[in-house]
Amino acid sequence: MTWRGFEFTSFCFPVDKTRRQGWMTVIKTLMRKAYMQGARYSGLSALFSPLLSGVGAILMFHHVRPWTGGVGLNQLLEVEPDFLDRLLDDLNRDMRFVSMDEAADRLLRGHEDERYLAVTLDDGYRDNVEHAAPVFRAHGVPYTIFVCPGYADRSADLWWELADMIVEANDEVAFDTASGRKVLDCSTAALKHKAYAEFMRYAWTDIDEDAQRELVRSLCETYGIDRRAHSDASLLDWDELRALENDPLATVGAHTVNHFMLARLPRDRAAEEMVRSRDLLAEKLGKRPNHLAYPYGFPAAVGQREVDIARELGFQTAVTTRHGMLMPGHRDAMQALPRVSVNGNYQHVSYVETMLTGITVPPANRGRRFVTV
Repeated sequence: MTWRGFEFTSFCFPVDKTRRQGWMTVIKTLMRKAYMQGARYSGLSALFSPLLSGVGAILMFHHVRPWTGGVGLNQLLEVEPDFLDRLLDDLNRDMRFVSMDEAADRLLRGHEDERYLAVTLDDGYRDNVEHAAPVFRAHGVPYTIFVCPGYADRSADLWWELADMIVEANDEVAFDTASGRKVLDCSTAALKHKAYAEFMRYAWTDIDEDAQRELVRSLCETYGIDRRAHSDASLLDWDELRALENDPLATVGAHTVNHFMLARLPRDRAAEEMVRSRDLLAEKLGKRPNHLAYPYGFPAAVGQREVDIARELGFQTAVTTRHGMLMPGHRDAMQALPRVSVNGNYQHVSYVETMLTGITVPPANRGRRFVTV
């Protein structure tokens, strides 16, 4: 078993053919859970917490909604409101929740008097307001929603969710590639997981970002998926985002315009995605965002180039999806802050508590406890 065998990320990015198999994903999840349970009940997580837990952490959520059924191709990206309520109730006893503004201030000023948590939600889903916001209000927890203007004005699609819907609804999915016709067998739940993983690998590695989106649009036409209806049902629009100004706990952050994988874009286009998202949010909402979340956020999606761009553009903070705690040294890496993913595979308070001791950080980062990019 290698250090790299443990990865606590928000998005499943397959690295090689073997690891793309559905049963391997299950095994890896079970191994991570066993590792966390062993560290917790042996006392190792508590023993090493002073060394590994840092000054706090940034929690990362995506969907917060009741379970909607299906085979769970994107279950990793959602948690249920009841779990969120239990989690905040538990964490509120020992740690203080702060806004991203305060988290940044505390890092820059070197405050180490108490550990703190900041809550973030990526993409701008409507369920963040319908299901998550009432829980945050009940617990007095500040939160930041990272928004793509392209989602708010419906010019961009949640392409991975559309792909999920296509695979879920069909026994076979076919499309043309440069090397010939690809046919995905989706006839069983297990095969749907395998087909979806294969499609995501192809979309992320074999074609560019524009071709990726065009392929999904074409498949929606072929298989009868209404892209606009999905966006309208799933994503906050500008009026709903403006209404967040009435919630003193809410902050809107930037998440690029179109949710492209920035590392796959030319530098000028990656910079334009960041700066235009900031400017459009300022224009539409009347307040310029200080905080940025890189789309996807894993190593293949964001590196030092993107961090340098975010710094040059003046973002106070920028967050990845690297698994890590906030450390005093992050005052010099404010545009490369790690987060702790709170996701559908680990909906038990004890898992999150264990992760917040920092015991899972070195296994997820080749032995490192200080995580940037």
